[in-house]
Amino acid sequence: MPHEQPRRCRLALADTPNAVALARLHTADVLSGWGVSSDTVETAQLLVSELATNAVRHSEEGEASTLPFSSQSSVQTFELLLEAVSGAVRLSVWDRDVRPPVLKEVGVDATGGRGIFIVAVMSRAWGYYPARSAPGKVVWAEIALDATDPNEDHDASASSPGQPATDGLPASKDARADPNLIGRVLVGIKDL
Repeated sequence: MPHEQPRRCRLALADTPNAVALARLHTADVLSGWGVSSDTVETAQLLVSELATNAVRHSEEGEASTLPFSSQSSVQTFELLLEAVSGAVRLSVWDRDVRPPVLKEVGVDATGGRGIFIVAVMSRAWGYYPARSAPGKVVWAEIALDATDPNEDHDASASSPGQPATDGLPASKDARADPNLIGRVLVGIKDL
């Protein structure tokens, strides 16, 4: 992708089960339009699925929300932001839950709890920070655009422009896995 002005695309989605599929479709459409490789688009869709699923599952029930960058809404929503930044695609999801994401070890028999682990393994960096204009937090992940160097050295505590670096969770730089292996594991988990 040639170096141009930063690209950004924001989408608000209702906290409903179909929101995850819509977030995946939106991600594929936007990133393909930006000329991002199909492998990177697939990885982005997986990460958006995990982040959006967490936003839907952990939304605070019974409260109307205010999107950080739009007007008051009576529908409970979360927000997806796609950005092309410094040789990477950054995926950010805002939700109303103030609790930080937890990277935890999950046993082979567990039926859930792998979302942040997948985000940590499949991204070059990830983290979170408290939302500024509304209650909740923003969880973000970056995927390198340069497929020739997926283990590019990157400071995992780096944050979104204008965000303090100390609010992010560090991601292990050597916690890389073969995407095909991750795919096989995910298929195996679905079959449990």
